[in-house]
Amino acid sequence: MGPQEQLIQWLQATAQGDKSAFAQLYKATSGKLFAVSLQLLRRRDWAEDVLQDAFVRIWHNAADYHTDKGTVMTWMISITRYRALDLIKTRQFKAEHIELDPDWRADDTEEESVSLPRERVKLDDCMSALEAEHRQSIYLAFVNGLTHHEITSHTGAPLGSVKSWIRRGLARLKRCLEA
Repeated sequence: MGPQEQLIQWLQATAQGDKSAFAQLYKATSGKLFAVSLQLLRRRDWAEDVLQDAFVRIWHNAADYHTDKGTVMTWMISITRYRALDLIKTRQFKAEHIELDPDWRADDTEEESVSLPRERVKLDDCMSALEAEHRQSIYLAFVNGLTHHEITSHTGAPLGSVKSWIRRGLARLKRCLEA
C-alpha cells in the first residue's frame, strides 16, 4: 500500500469516527501541515493554533473528501492554508506591515557569497521602491506561495487588480534590478 492509499484509508476510518486512525493520520501529516502554517504565519504560536483548528476541521469533514479533490495531503494542506488566512484576517494582521525576511532566500553557495550581499541590498531597495499594493502582492505570491485567488481573498482586492499589481510590480522590479 502506497502513502496515498494509506492516508485515504486513515481518512475513511476517521470519517467513521475511528480515533486511532485519526491519530495515525495526525502523526503522519502534522509535521508537513505545521510547516505550511508556519511558513504563512511566521509565528509559532499562531501556526500551532492553525494546526489544531485544521485537524478539528479534518476530523469533522473527513467524509467530504473525494479523490477528485486531489490527494489527501493536498486537501489537508488546503484546509490548513485557509485556516491560516482566516487567522490573519481575524487578527487584523495586515500584509503591508510584513517586512521582507532576509532568511526567506535560498542558502548561498561559496561562489555566490561575495556578490549576494550587494544583490540583496539592491533587491530590498527595489522592493521598497514599489507601490505598497505591488510589494504586498509580490510578497504574498512569491514568498508565501499564495495563488492569485488566495491573494484576492486576503486583500479584498479584485482578481484583475492583483494580477496587474504582480505583473507591473515584477516589471518595475526587473527594471530596477537591471539599472
